[in-house]
Amino acid sequence: MPIPRMSKIWMDGELVDWDDARIHVLTPSLHYGWAVFEGIRAYATDRGPAIFQHRAHIERLFTSAQVLTMEIPYSPDELMEATRELCRVNGQDSYYIRPLAYLGYGEMGLNPIPSQVRVMIAVWPWGAYLGDEGFTTGVRAKISSWQRMSPNVIPTGTKASGVYVNSSLAKVEAVRAGYDEAILLNAQGRVAEGTGENVFIVSDGVIVTPPTTEGVLRGVTREAVMDFARDADLPLVEAPLLRHDLYTADEAFFTGTAAEIVPIRAVDDRVIGPPGPITKQLRAIFTSVVRGREPKYDHMLDYVTQH
Repeated sequence: MPIPRMSKIWMDGELVDWDDARIHVLTPSLHYGWAVFEGIRAYATDRGPAIFQHRAHIERLFTSAQVLTMEIPYSPDELMEATRELCRVNGQDSYYIRPLAYLGYGEMGLNPIPSQVRVMIAVWPWGAYLGDEGFTTGVRAKISSWQRMSPNVIPTGTKASGVYVNSSLAKVEAVRAGYDEAILLNAQGRVAEGTGENVFIVSDGVIVTPPTTEGVLRGVTREAVMDFARDADLPLVEAPLLRHDLYTADEAFFTGTAAEIVPIRAVDDRVIGPPGPITKQLRAIFTSVVRGREPKYDHMLDYVTQH
């Protein structure tokens, strides 16, 4: 979907006009995928836009950078304030937020160490990643022929730009085959994750999601949903899943910043069914939290306009 043009983008400490936010074609990150990023959302609330799990996302950005030996030349607090300022300047009530730390122009080659790390933050309105109908009817997924990469091949626990070629290949395959999303298996043949989401199932009243040891990203929305489930006294375990478990689940859903919480109605044309009661319950909690209607979880929100 096309990105709507906003007024400003934050680049290395300055707000620049949208069309002037440019980098050189010889920037090493463009050639080698050596960059780290985050996907964050700000939601409309009665107190103005509120960024969901802002600090958790920014801290994960720094963790990803550490794994890739990138030293971000700003503190987490500085990037968080830059994001709030950018949201205020662009004047919308909700946003998708994309911070990116990348290698600046001046060096080339497979050794990133001599390159200077640059940072940009962009924001824009972005609707339902998997479509509005996905929330009400669920999405159709297929098991990808592309295997989820092993953590010893590339650090799958980071949001490194190059890692997402794996996800993009799986996504394109699924869409071209007429599905909404793909699910990747790891090298052991067990369920890893979607192309940009974590996977949950419900079986006999128990919520199950693969542990991070299966090569999945420790999703920020995944962690929040697990908190919601525990607080609601819903049985939840982290355990390996097989393709068979997806086919025979009572409910299944994706979680992620872009996707939010989306029911899965079928996998490989095995029908799971319409959104189930636990999926609906967790989505209702999530929606209430991000809209600022749950004081218990207000600590998860960073209001763009501080009071």
